[in-house]
Amino acid sequence: MAGHVELFNLTKIYDPGRNKVAVVREFNLDMAEGEFVSLIGHSGCGKSTVLTMVAGLNDVTDGAIVVAKREINGPGPDRGVVFQSPSLLPWMTAFDNVMLGVQRVFPHATSAERTDIVSYYLSIVGLGSSMMKRPKELSEGMQQRVGIARAFALAPKMLLLDEPFGKLDSLTRMELQDVLIALLEQNRVTTLMVTHDVDEALLLSDRIVMMTNGPEARVGETLVMPFARPRVRVDVLAHKSYYELRGCMLGFLADQDKRHHRPDETKEAVPQVTVPDLA
Repeated sequence: MAGHVELFNLTKIYDPGRNKVAVVREFNLDMAEGEFVSLIGHSGCGKSTVLTMVAGLNDVTDGAIVVAKREINGPGPDRGVVFQSPSLLPWMTAFDNVMLGVQRVFPHATSAERTDIVSYYLSIVGLGSSMMKRPKELSEGMQQRVGIARAFALAPKMLLLDEPFGKLDSLTRMELQDVLIALLEQNRVTTLMVTHDVDEALLLSDRIVMMTNGPEARVGETLVMPFARPRVRVDVLAHKSYYELRGCMLGFLADQDKRHHRPDETKEAVPQVTVPDLA
């Protein structure tokens, strides 16, 4: 399966001096092709550590990551990454920032074909009239649109989102969530997102994986979303299960606060919770 992803016993140990710290230990996650999974948990629990290991930007201490039947051991164009800050090259236009990756991923395409790819994705994210502007001429929201276009233009097998809308105001955040929903309806890319926003996770995800507190963080509970696709914000908010799911997430996070000084209690069996579709 082109977009099937498996994280098997994923472990990350840092060694500051003599004190080894296991940030994440035996983290397991199986993602179906086209599935959208969100990781949520308290700050410092290892969410971004998991994501950067999958991106190939952080060495794996133990375990394995398999993307589209291939075990990965470094970064690659099969995984598109959108970080909280888009990290655009300031001397290049939005068009050139996206084209940089497209040229590497599609070396045998014609110049016209590559131009069409870049123009298409910049237009889809709402930058059709701003693609020749440099980053300093763009707002933070517009810069993040460039980052999203850049990731999708590479035709990745997996999309990795690390708090992609965390720095944006609420209105811009909602606009870009809708842009992402539209893109994923057209391109059913297997997606892993790190977020602190429970409502964002509910809106976008097929499953939400809640992580225990670190050190030695792992999967705590998993929620399966009953919301239909294509996702419509007003329908999700009006769904009878919405606040029950929201309460489950907030309850889990509150429980992790209580267990902060009792880490052994997080090593119990991992439940998966499916809230029935009451609509």
